[in-house]
Amino acid sequence: SRYPRRVRRWWVLGAAAAAVMVFARHRPFRVVVEGTSMAPTLQPGDFLVATRPRRIGRGDVVVVAHPTRPLEVVKRVVALPGEPAEGRALGPDEYLVVGDNPRQSTDGRSFGPIAGESIRGVVGWRYWPRPGSLPGPPG
Repeated sequence: SRYPRRVRRWWVLGAAAAAVMVFARHRPFRVVVEGTSMAPTLQPGDFLVATRPRRIGRGDVVVVAHPTRPLEVVKRVVALPGEPAEGRALGPDEYLVVGDNPRQSTDGRSFGPIAGESIRGVVGWRYWPRPGSLPGPPG
């Protein structure tokens, strides 16, 4: 081998430590899509990976605690804090989230803006059944 055993061992330990740090910082979690509110972008049965939110941008697909029911939903961010939405300016920690399929979505158009603390994660990619990053909003 090109490198002595000692160097390889330190490289493996360093790579493992880096992986643990990334995991601890971003804390990825799995999300299973159950409804059609995000069709055609997401379909029932899609498996997604989300990470704890750091920065949230317009167009991000997010996992949100539903404001009136004990469940989490997947929606798209369409307005950020301070921007106009639904006939008023959003507050300093408010976001407007909607589904890509408005006829099948209970979202910010009905329950209004949500607080930033309600955003549980930002979806990074789909890993089943069609692996890859998510496309932007339809239309």
